Amino acid sequence: MLVALIAGALFLCFYNVAMLDPGNVGWLLRGTDNGENALGLHAWLNDPVARGFRTYLLNAPDGVTLLFTDSNPLLALLVRPFAPRGDFQMVGPWLLSCLVLHVVFARALLAPFARTHLALWCGVLLLTLLPTLYVRQVHANLSAHWLILWALWVFADPRRAGDWRWWLAVLGVAATIHSYLLVMVAAIWGSALIERLARADMRARIGVMLGAAATMCVVIGIVSLLVDRGGLVSSGTFGRFGMPLDAPWNPALPGLSPFLPAHAQAADRQMEAFQYLGAGLLLLIVAAPLLALRTAAAPAITALHRRLLWLMPAFVVLTLLAISRRVDFAGQTLLTIPMSAQAMALVDPVRASSRLFWPIAYGLTFWAVTGVYRLPPERAQVLLAAALALQMLDLVPLSALMRHDAAIAADHAKWRRTRDSRWTAVIARARDVTFMPPDPTARLDLFQEVAWRAIDARRPVRLVYAARTSAETAARLARETRDFADGRLTPGRLYVLLPGTPVPAAARARTVVLDGVRLVLP
Repeated sequence: MLVALIAGALFLCFYNVAMLDPGNVGWLLRGTDNGENALGLHAWLNDPVARGFRTYLLNAPDGVTLLFTDSNPLLALLVRPFAPRGDFQMVGPWLLSCLVLHVVFARALLAPFARTHLALWCGVLLLTLLPTLYVRQVHANLSAHWLILWALWVFADPRRAGDWRWWLAVLGVAATIHSYLLVMVAAIWGSALIERLARADMRARIGVMLGAAATMCVVIGIVSLLVDRGGLVSSGTFGRFGMPLDAPWNPALPGLSPFLPAHAQAADRQMEAFQYLGAGLLLLIVAAPLLALRTAAAPAITALHRRLLWLMPAFVVLTLLAISRRVDFAGQTLLTIPMSAQAMALVDPVRASSRLFWPIAYGLTFWAVTGVYRLPPERAQVLLAAALALQMLDLVPLSALMRHDAAIAADHAKWRRTRDSRWTAVIARARDVTFMPPDPTARLDLFQEVAWRAIDARRPVRLVYAARTSAETAARLARETRDFADGRLTPGRLYVLLPGTPVPAAARARTVVLDGVRLVLP
């Protein structure tokens, strides 16, 4: 009951209750990654020829997998038996579910070490109040930070950490939610393997390696089903979304912290570079080692902290990847490490590398909170309550900002860019729909509304905003762009023209304007 109350209270502090209505989809069609999440699920549920996790109503005729539309394959499987084929979204309910699971795993992680209920729940809240968790509301799948806590829970107990079945469970679930979370969990598993191999004799090492091999085979099989086909094009942007060196203590936006000064990030950095820990956690992390030197021995916690040292290989690798090839500090680039095109292509799957710092943030918080548990119970309670109060006060501006952004869900209006009633008939007349040029991100809100309408009419859309693009799709879209520019129009196709797109002479007679958007009718 307390878990549900805490999760519900946190949801109200950072989100909007209107998000929980599965039929409320309009707020998702406003040009965010969450819109792609909902759009991918909508296409998959309504596609009569969907195969596996691939829908052909988006990016037709090549199709696209749910994973690459930022949809949630695991959630899609769970809701498919009862999901309606009309307006339906699970972004809001997923955010609430993530908070519930986060609190559950935070409690499981700390319960063996806390000596009082107050100390336990102060620690749980500190583990649940990392700012990076709440800024992910624009990319709901990445709110599953509970997967990191689950992996730390498995790692913290030697018996669990030595059982490949526990790792198979957490890795398998992570693979069906988001690839970045899979990388984070796999890094923690890798450190567990190193520890087991270092401590085991030769016979035991064989068993460890066999279990690891079985786990890897199953996880690779899951990823293969989700990705479906290769030939993906490298973006060449590794380093752009890295973590500045000062990110853990830099609120980045003026006024976002009442206590710490903010330094603007470099102009081309995005929200991925935001890795602020919060004043309360920073204080706790700094104080924990000083307290450890002045407190009596606590055998269980000492054993835990020694065990956590085995996470160093994973955390060092993840931190280096998070910083990436471009090293920034206080908004200035200190240096950029040269990399070949081949090396850039190799690390392209983790190009939003700043995210990879999350396990380090949770690992430090876990270590600091359990370090305070060394103190006499009364002193531990006071210190944790003070750190929690400071963290909560520090997050007040962030809470207001997140609620402001989430308030869009309170407007249940479905269409903003395509309000004209003629859109329904125009799309129904078409065999398929495309944009010219085929760049959905140029007007993502418009693309999402048009694509949602097309899916409702079971009309394939020739493009998609996907996390990864295949060489096959890139070549097809380039060919279709040339054909349109040369006036070779495909019969039955509805062309949605982005601003500034020249209209070929052959299409001028069929060009109309709806809601300020130029269309070439089929």
